[in-house]
Amino acid sequence: MARRGGMMSDQLKEEIAKELGFYDTVQREGWGGIKARDAGNMVKRAIEIAEQNMQNGRS
Repeated sequence: MARRGGMMSDQLKEEIAKELGFYDTVQREGWGGIKARDAGNMVKRAIEIAEQNMQNGRS
């Protein structure tokens, strides 16, 4: 099964990874090197950011 292109920009993913403290792993091993829990937390944080932006009238 082929993967679809991501919805998050690379910049946003990097910012969230830095915020959550696993960006060093991304730099060393790439995105495939992060734990499933970290990936889930990254998605959760991205959703929180999107919800905040929607409440503030941004899309």
